[in-house]
This record gives sequence, C-alpha cells and structure tokens, in this order.
Amino acid sequence: MQFRDLAKQYQVLKADIDKAMVDVASQAHYIMGPQVKELERELAEYVGVKHCLTCANGTDALTLALKAWGIGPGDAVFVPDFTFFSSAEVVSLEGATPVFVDVDSDTYNIDVESLEAVIRKTVAEGKLTPKVIVTVDLFGQPANYPLVKAIAKKYNLLILEDGAQGFGGSIEGRKACSFGDISTTSFFPAKPLGCYGDGGAVFTDNDEWAALMESYRVHGKGSDKYDNVRIGLNSRLDTMQAAILQVKLRAFDDEVERVNVVARKYTELLGGHVKTPVVPEGFRSSWAQYTIQLPSEAVRNNLQAALKEAGIPSMVYYPKMMHEQTAFNQSGAADHSYCNDYVASRLCRVVLSLPMHPYLETSDIENICATLIASL
Repeated sequence: MQFRDLAKQYQVLKADIDKAMVDVASQAHYIMGPQVKELERELAEYVGVKHCLTCANGTDALTLALKAWGIGPGDAVFVPDFTFFSSAEVVSLEGATPVFVDVDSDTYNIDVESLEAVIRKTVAEGKLTPKVIVTVDLFGQPANYPLVKAIAKKYNLLILEDGAQGFGGSIEGRKACSFGDISTTSFFPAKPLGCYGDGGAVFTDNDEWAALMESYRVHGKGSDKYDNVRIGLNSRLDTMQAAILQVKLRAFDDEVERVNVVARKYTELLGGHVKTPVVPEGFRSSWAQYTIQLPSEAVRNNLQAALKEAGIPSMVYYPKMMHEQTAFNQSGAADHSYCNDYVASRLCRVVLSLPMHPYLETSDIENICATLIASL
C-alpha cells in the first residue's frame, strides 16, 4: 500500500502525460517553453486571480513574495508554530524575524486569537515592526481568511498565503491561492497538484508585485535579460514539468472530488474512535493529508507500529514545533502565557497522517480503519 500512490495516478493519466513529455522533447524548448506561459494562464484562471508566475519550487515562491515586499531586518513576520520548516525559513533568509503563533486544534491552521495576542505583544515590545502574516493552508484546508483578513486590516499587515498543501481547497467556492495579497503553492510530487520534480508558483492581482517577482525569478533581470537591475534568483519552472502539470490540472477537479469521498469514508469509519479532521461549514479541503489525533504520544507510537506491521504506511506531520527547530534557536517564541493549552505542542505529540490519495480503494480504507481500531 502506498501513502500517496503517484504510480497509480500516472497509470490513469499515462497516455496524456507521455504525449506531453514527448512533445516537449520534440520541440526542444526545455526552459520557459510555451507550455510554461500556457500553464500560468490556466492556473491564474483556475484560482481566479490576475497573475500567476511559476518558479522552481514552493520555497522560492515564498521568497519571491517577501522580496517583492522588501521584507528584511527589523521586520516581524507571523508564522504558525505547526507547519513545515520552509514557511518560516524564508523569513530568516531575508533577514527578517519569524514570530510564531499557535494553531487551531480542529483545523491545524493559524489560530486568530493567538495571532492577535502575539501581534499586540510584538507591538508592545517595540523591537520589531509587524509586516506580514504567513497563513498556511495546512493539510489541504484554507486558513480562516475572513477572520485573518480582519486582523490584517486592523494592524495594517500583508497576508502571504502559503498554499503549498492547500491548492484545490476553497471557502464558499473561492479557491485557495486567491486569499493572500500574494499567494503561493508548491508542485512537489506529493502535493495535491504535483509535478515530477520540484516546482512552485505565485499568485497575485497586483501588477507591480507581479512585475517585481517576474524580475526576481530570473536573476533580477530588467527589460533586457542581460541588464540585471536587482539581485535575484535562478528560479524557473522547466517546460517538462509545466507540460505534466497541464495534464494533471485537467484531471484535478475530479481528483479533489475523489479525495473528498475518501475523507468522508475515513471519517465515517473512524468517528468515535479518534479525533478526525474538522472541515468548517463553507470550507472545502483538497486533503493533502488526512490527519487524526490520538489520546497520547504513546498511543500514537504504538498505533503507528501496528499499522507498519500490517503493511500500512503512516506519517507524523509534524513532530517538532517551529520555534523548537535548532536553526531558529528562539526559545522565547514558546512564551504564550495567555494560552492555557499550547495547541501546537500537543499536536506534535498526538497527530498521525494516514494514506490519502484519489485512487485509494474502499477496501483499503476499510482495512486501514479496521487495523487502527483493533490496535486502539
């Protein structure tokens, strides 16, 4: 059994993917070929924004946004404490300071009460200038943008939507990667929309920021590619990956519907036995992960061992909070005295992600759930 069965997906889409790859090889436009611009138009239309620019990976996508905004030393950027390292790594790379925020126990996304408390604390201390909120659409579900946007407006902050796991999710029909002032995604193979290597994209309605990011992604080029007007990156999506993504994008809505069927079956079978994911009314997840919560770390570890013995893969996303990462060395970020139960700390000890992909058979779901319940 595969945790995310990319081989099965390839077999389903094989004819179209093979043709797309052969076309690229035949045309020999391997870098920034016509398929790249076509994909950017298709992605912008899918998300519902004016501009989409592809790049080399999801981490570079976040970096491009911060560079377009001129984020740097002395700036505070608020990041969930329960997420993947790159969401905050890019902040430090620009010389700014990531300030960590607790998350919601049900959705795993940034907790708005914690966010406002940490913003106020940062303002009161006066050492950093609050600039950006990095919202992470974790495990496939958009963050609570109606509430986050109200806080951003109140404190005059920009929203950087990290939609690496959230592409394909929505709120009241509005697609993920359209909620940030700039939004980003990743095309890492295991993401909801993944290519066969690394890739990423930025989305925005702002013409000026789009122009800046287009320059930054190609060595800070000006109107002439040999006139470099700023220090930039070498961050382009290659044509082969773009062609593969075009095929996958055509099948994407069907796959999102399929993973939602899988998620409903999991929840039906596991409800009452473990804490299952919560999708608020009006929200839709693209289910990058199906993540349950167990009563304790010991129970989680025993369950994971039992699943492994039965040939069922599982993963822990994430075993360590962001502020605990050795690279940050910011022990003060853990001080949330206003919060009786720091949710991120507990989640790291009790979460477990189960196999999840559009082609997971009902019999496999039933086997996973039966094994899990028997172990408990």
